[in-house]
Amino acid sequence: MIKISRRRLLAASLIAATAVVPAGVSQMARAETPGNMLVLANRIDDITTLDPAESFEFAGSDVSRNVYGKLVNFDPLNMDKGYGPDLAASWDVSADGKTITFTMRDGVKFHSGNPVTAADAEFSLRRAVLLKKTPSFILTQFGFNADNVEQTIKAAGNKLSITTDKKYATSFVLNCLTSTIGGIVDKKTVMANEKDGDMGNEWLKTNSAGSGAYKVVSWKPNDSVTLQANEDFYLGAPAMKRVIVRHVQESATQRLLLEKGDIDVARNLNPEDVAGAGSKTGVAIDSELRGRLMYISLNQKHPVLSKPKVIEAIRYLVDYEGMQNSFLKGQYTIHQAFLPRTYLGAIDDKPYSLNVAKAKALLGEAGVSGLEIEVGVRDAQERIEIVQSLQNTFGQVGIKLNITVGTAKQILTRYRARELDMYMGAWGPDYPDPQTNAGTFAYNPDNSDEIKATGLLAYRNAWDPGAMNQAVEAAVIEPNRDVRRKMYEDMQREHQRVSPFIVMFQKIEQTGRRDNVKNLMLGGAITAVSYWPVAK
Repeated sequence: MIKISRRRLLAASLIAATAVVPAGVSQMARAETPGNMLVLANRIDDITTLDPAESFEFAGSDVSRNVYGKLVNFDPLNMDKGYGPDLAASWDVSADGKTITFTMRDGVKFHSGNPVTAADAEFSLRRAVLLKKTPSFILTQFGFNADNVEQTIKAAGNKLSITTDKKYATSFVLNCLTSTIGGIVDKKTVMANEKDGDMGNEWLKTNSAGSGAYKVVSWKPNDSVTLQANEDFYLGAPAMKRVIVRHVQESATQRLLLEKGDIDVARNLNPEDVAGAGSKTGVAIDSELRGRLMYISLNQKHPVLSKPKVIEAIRYLVDYEGMQNSFLKGQYTIHQAFLPRTYLGAIDDKPYSLNVAKAKALLGEAGVSGLEIEVGVRDAQERIEIVQSLQNTFGQVGIKLNITVGTAKQILTRYRARELDMYMGAWGPDYPDPQTNAGTFAYNPDNSDEIKATGLLAYRNAWDPGAMNQAVEAAVIEPNRDVRRKMYEDMQREHQRVSPFIVMFQKIEQTGRRDNVKNLMLGGAITAVSYWPVAK
């Protein structure tokens, strides 16, 4: 992890733009990828584990989506219909609305050849609760805990029953089960690799035990992920027998590899390279609205950044339009609320714009001058360009912004430990229900250092939302859809006004692909990429 000045950042950007082919990438033209293999370039340095009970970053979710079946899931070729049966063929809901009983699909096997059973589903969901890893809150919000999982998550024959602590909308519960943590693992294989009571966690960090369309061949951190097709996949053997995701940091390098045919898909092209690659024969560009939000947040332990006037001032120090219309053009759209467009209760209010004079006046009212703060950011081109822009506008009111650039793991580790003054990064929903973001941007019922609630963004910024905690709890159990929508709309407007979060943009993913690649589905705003429908 390095600290880097604006001048060095600009120089690094120029070097990256001109150093089209880095070490390790052949400058000799190569044959196109085989017809039964899919090769992608993507930034995958955020992967820290492949265990579905622990994985919580973007690139890891891509792997999990293709490796692990879930009780319910999304059909990548028919996303508009929402969730549907996967490893569970059907389900019933009790009269009191608290118990959902799933009937498992017959004849599905794990990659090991072991049958997928209700006992595996029971083990997987209990395990996710007991391990208490970062995404466990997605399940524990329903009242599951170490003391009650044996009573609340139970298998009997080919059926699995889960009983929540209160009545929730069934759609909310099922949507949560589509998240990465809902992946069903092979109990026999996992427990055969258990070490010191870890329920196979260490082994699953780098191996897989799923029933999905692919199994993991290898994961080399900051280098590649290789997947092999499951010929016994219950929906049919995938046409792509091998999927290789290569970690390629620079947009220019991804473009070169795509144009040469060394890769089939480039997922991190900047607007300039999108325009350039799109003009080449054999290359197509796809644009897809995703759920990912780009935001900055302020640590409320900081004696100055916790002042309301200072927070408000910083909202006016973001050049939203300037960034959207230049280096983010076509790839991010201005969005200033915590629910992405397409979600129930999403709002399109944009109350803030760059206004240096207003920011300066607000800082004066707060009695602040000569402020110096650190911002942590992942080493990714557009994110570095965003903090460069912030460094410029902050400087216009006398705020010195010191930029610390690191790998995703380095920056996230400090962010989760509440060590950064300011964070600049992205957040993507875990499931297609408004609670997925309300429950992390606007919810933090215990702000003490001891609990280490790293899955809650409000916690990471040491922010106590006060009455908003109760608003989140009320909205998640509201049965009337229209009332619930209004609750989230009101919540977001209050959040825009008082929270230490400045949501700036929503992602429009522009993907470059060879035009012989068909049916590559990135997941829209609700899930991750699907490789099994792909054909050439």
